[in-house]
Amino acid sequence: MSGPECCSNPPILSPTAGNGTVEKLGALDCYLTASPHSNFAVLMLSDIFGYQAPLLRKLADKVAAAGYYVVVPDLLEGDPFKPHDSLNDLPVWLKDHGPVEKGAEGSKPVIEALKSKGFSAIAGVGFCWGAKVAVELAKSRLIQTAVLLHPAFLSVDDFKDVDTPIAILGAESDKYCPPELVKQFEELLAAKPGIVFVLTGIEFC
Repeated sequence: MSGPECCSNPPILSPTAGNGTVEKLGALDCYLTASPHSNFAVLMLSDIFGYQAPLLRKLADKVAAAGYYVVVPDLLEGDPFKPHDSLNDLPVWLKDHGPVEKGAEGSKPVIEALKSKGFSAIAGVGFCWGAKVAVELAKSRLIQTAVLLHPAFLSVDDFKDVDTPIAILGAESDKYCPPELVKQFEELLAAKPGIVFVLTGIEFC
């Protein structure tokens, strides 16, 4: 989440957006869009506006076209942060929509369902709220790599147990994850074995 502008220009949610289909996976509604012969799965974890955001689904379609089986789960279970709400209402909404409790725990049955389909390599791509979910899954080694875009609700402590290859795409004008905080993440991760990519200065909103 970059800042208040994210709520002043929210997406217009659409259950029919995208070229994929909505199906049950791990007991959750999921937007599925896939290359027909992919052996690799990408779990795209939404921001606070949920899995019906048209741009999120468009991006999922693009990733699928590159050769991946892409799943966008409805981790918010039909209750995204409402576009007419303001950031002042966000702490109240988060009490029932914690990225650890709601997001990471809710992702586990979806991951198990993907494994049962034969996918042994799963990447987690988290946007804003979903970035925290991806980090939690990485700590549990439930995914093999993670990408965080405009991450929110993260601290340095969140990365202490991460040894999974990870990319952090922040922004120069991000209120919730400014470059100086991303730098701290980078310093901690750089001391760990494995491949770690950290990119900053990218705008998505």
